[in-house]
Amino acid sequence: MPHGKPAGIPCVQLLPDYRCALFGKPERPAVCASLRPTETMCGSDRDEAIAFLERLEAMTRR
Repeated sequence: MPHGKPAGIPCVQLLPDYRCALFGKPERPAVCASLRPTETMCGSDRDEAIAFLERLEAMTRR
């Protein structure tokens, strides 16, 4: 996504099993490689993690 990923839109590199297709590859964007998930970010399950990411996207929306 050369112009960034809009909030609420899944990344084009997101695989059906929710893994990143570029993980561990040199072409992975620096912003993704620099992300350091925390327990707060991940929550206790996928729903809590998604809710956290949705709040983060809303706060950083252009």
